[in-house]
Amino acid sequence: MQKRVARGAIGWVCAILLLAGISANAAESGEQPQPGGVLTVAAVGDIMLGGTATPELERFGYDHPFERVGELLRAADIAFGNLEGPLTERGTPHAKQYVFRSPPERVAPALARAGFDVVALANNHSLDYGVEGLRDTIAALEGVGIRHAGAGENLAAARRPALLEARGVRVAVLAYSLTFPEEFWATAQNPGTAFGHEEHVRADVAAARRRADVVLVSFHWGREGTAELRDYQRKLGHAAIEAGAAAVLGHHPHVLQGVERYRDGVILYSLGNFVFGSYSQTAVRSVIALLDIAGGRVRELRLQPINVKNVEVVFQPQLLRGAEADETVRVLQDLSLALGTALENRDGVAVLRLVGDGR
Repeated sequence: MQKRVARGAIGWVCAILLLAGISANAAESGEQPQPGGVLTVAAVGDIMLGGTATPELERFGYDHPFERVGELLRAADIAFGNLEGPLTERGTPHAKQYVFRSPPERVAPALARAGFDVVALANNHSLDYGVEGLRDTIAALEGVGIRHAGAGENLAAARRPALLEARGVRVAVLAYSLTFPEEFWATAQNPGTAFGHEEHVRADVAAARRRADVVLVSFHWGREGTAELRDYQRKLGHAAIEAGAAAVLGHHPHVLQGVERYRDGVILYSLGNFVFGSYSQTAVRSVIALLDIAGGRVRELRLQPINVKNVEVVFQPQLLRGAEADETVRVLQDLSLALGTALENRDGVAVLRLVGDGR
């Protein structure tokens, strides 16, 4: 698959410094990595390049949001995010409070240049401008080589995984929405998003595992603005891991939620916002998740704190360092400890070792 020639020497330096010694981790674990070495996946939460960000993006350009964090995304073998809002200039807005859209000819190339390889479309905004908007989004993404999962012309298409390959490792990405409006959910005949029925999740993960070495599952779920989990989040997260997923990547609350180690997998209940066109006073801290994967399992998880308070960063996430990073790590440690998972603070990065710790 493509992974930008521009990555080159800069990408390798970034990988060494910011991804914290992938080669050393492989040696320390005592396990033999799969052919091709350790695969690193970068994952972020909600991306919406529109709304109140539009004037600033028109002024500074649509590459502006990624200028301070793009190297970290490009240094990963695969970069994932939740694309919240259609890339379209057409369609009729849905009758709900918040509807978003962004110019496809500007946003899709910017996402590709930032390093994104695959995005989730299973969320409560993908059909804000109807089926036309969804189709335009898919066409724009495919036009720049970005894969997508979680929405399509019917339920079967929405449940179909995005398939990628990097370092000789086959990766399948599935995406589901547990959010309203119900009219956005795909049916056997109608376009829309994949709703996260447990039986569908289990069946889809098991089927994807037969086609891929690694399965990642994205859920748009939970309650906005709170770190408190809803019961169904743990139930569905556990179901995905039990069926064979290596990791669950959650989003929608716009704020961070805890991390849970479950069996051989890891569940990130909410990655918070990444770039989101809002001046929210609650969505102020987030993370870029870096997952080292070998042998079909997550070997290590690192959560790099970022500042997403847009009154300060103007829709351009910035890495947090020092005391501010430590405070975000402490929040994550508290949230995750309540789920039975202990995170280490490694120089302002929250770290979870899943392989090589005797389990």
